Amino acid sequence: MMATRDQATEAPVGARRGAARRRPVAARPLPEAEGPIRRCLASGERLHQDRLLRFVVGPDGELVPDLAGKLPGRGLWIRPERALLERAAARGLFARAAKAPVKVPADLAERVGRALRRRCLEGLGLARRAGAALAGHDKVRAVLERGEAALLLQAADGSPAQRARLAALGRGLRPGLEVIETLTAVELGEALGRGSSVHVAVLPGGVAERLRLDCARAAAYDDPGTARPGIARDDGRGDGRDANGRGADGRDANE
Repeated sequence: MMATRDQATEAPVGARRGAARRRPVAARPLPEAEGPIRRCLASGERLHQDRLLRFVVGPDGELVPDLAGKLPGRGLWIRPERALLERAAARGLFARAAKAPVKVPADLAERVGRALRRRCLEGLGLARRAGAALAGHDKVRAVLERGEAALLLQAADGSPAQRARLAALGRGLRPGLEVIETLTAVELGEALGRGSSVHVAVLPGGVAERLRLDCARAAAYDDPGTARPGIARDDGRGDGRDANGRGADGRDANE
């Protein structure tokens, strides 16, 4: 019902009266991440916490990923990049920040990678149950032509030419459209409770925003070349210290 009201509100008057061609809806870009700024232990960068991965030390002293950011305890933050997580573990940066011994699981990097993708799939499933996700080339194309999609998810293993055409169509009518190509066709299909899917459109709303952030972190984790919005400072030291020499346990970054 929410998606229907949004569409009715956004549609041009001429379109609702049966005009032959609907004009594109003005783009409403998704908001940038907001909230506290934290510092990555491994790179020294300062980012909005939604752009980072949070870890906490459990009661038994073992490092625990907290991708939802809800576990109790002091947060230890890493930019979503596998190499940085491995660097932090190898150099003992978690123990230094926690000021206590920390047990880091040997397969931590793999665990985090799987968990990031799982959050994307859960978010897409939530969008489906809310009626905010549409799959299939023709349905997705129709949503894009109306300028109603906030996100366009396309299978990383889908046809490059077909993906490029739909992305160009969507961005032509809605310049703020986010195009995400992180998951496979099988993963997209499983999240939607159907066979493999190559194209999925997600309508605007809170579910789309959560999915956008989760997919951005998942993409950046295995692809360091992915754009990293929200960075406040990158001094390039890579040793867990910022330009002023503050260590990874700086209170302003990891409270």
